[in-house]
Amino acid sequence: MKGYVFHGPGRSAWEDIPDPDLKDPTDAVVRVDAVTICGTDLHILKGDVAEVRPGTVLGHEAVGEIVEVGTDVRTVRPGDRVLVSCITACGRCRYCREGVYGQCLGGGGWILGHLIDGTQAEYVRVPYADLSVHPLPGAVTDQDAVLLADIFPTAYEVGVLNGSVRPGDTVVVVGAGPIGLAAVATARLFAPERIIAVDLAGARLEAARKLGADAVADARETPEQLVADLTGGLGADVVIEAVGVPETFEMCTRMVRPGGHVANVGVHGKPATLHLEDLWIKNVTITTGLVDTRSTPTLLRMAASGRLPTAQLVTRTFPLERMEEAYGVFAGAADTGALKVVLGGPRREVVAPRTV
Repeated sequence: MKGYVFHGPGRSAWEDIPDPDLKDPTDAVVRVDAVTICGTDLHILKGDVAEVRPGTVLGHEAVGEIVEVGTDVRTVRPGDRVLVSCITACGRCRYCREGVYGQCLGGGGWILGHLIDGTQAEYVRVPYADLSVHPLPGAVTDQDAVLLADIFPTAYEVGVLNGSVRPGDTVVVVGAGPIGLAAVATARLFAPERIIAVDLAGARLEAARKLGADAVADARETPEQLVADLTGGLGADVVIEAVGVPETFEMCTRMVRPGGHVANVGVHGKPATLHLEDLWIKNVTITTGLVDTRSTPTLLRMAASGRLPTAQLVTRTFPLERMEEAYGVFAGAADTGALKVVLGGPRREVVAPRTV
């Protein structure tokens, strides 16, 4: 089969790779019908995620059809259409029992496209399938569903929930890429007084307005002053960092009010300065986190009922074999205006299931 393989910082290719086989009785093999590219994949290609070894197939989000299952898999079977979660969960360790699947100690967590071969391929092996794939309702299209593998649960859990967004809050989202836009959309569920989006790209700020941002600010034009003006000098109740560079994290800490929350979502490849000389007295809560995807079933129900604006985030579609082109379009979002790109391959005959 074909897959998109990481060969070291700045080097990757869509190339021939071996078909995946079942390795454990809890595995499933999924034929990939839709996949997308994440900002984290770009961080990997830059060399920001040192754990990813050359030769690894990238990608941790997909929709597809089960073609094989191990003997211990109980909740899905060949022919089922499923969402492949970005997080794998063993279901047995301390963290999984607490619903903190992202920190799984039993061989799960974020492993797809990170520690094992991922989803940007024609087929993918998914460990612990019973807890790591979600059967899809027919009302949710592949294109919509794939956005629930990562960006919506990440924005909702790590941004909105960790940030403790409440009715009447002023919420600032720094970074209006796909994660930031999903944070704008899901923050609206809690009826904040206002949502302010900050970014460098005019097209992304316009997308934020369409998704519910009440005000937008160019990151080069002192957005801290806009936040101060709109809050009577108090500052924002919640600031969500959705970029992953030192400058934006430090900007977030300057925007938050005393007693407020800074929720870091961005993937950081460099150290950021924590200005405790200013923050120590302000009762500020700073959270970090990897998504757990415990909200995925809820978000799937919301998508099926039309309550999540998933379609608005998809700006380009490609067939799977144009993976390299899709990466170029997504990485060059400042010039292409791309938000989320979705790739899908032609449907293939399902192979007969094998067991282990």
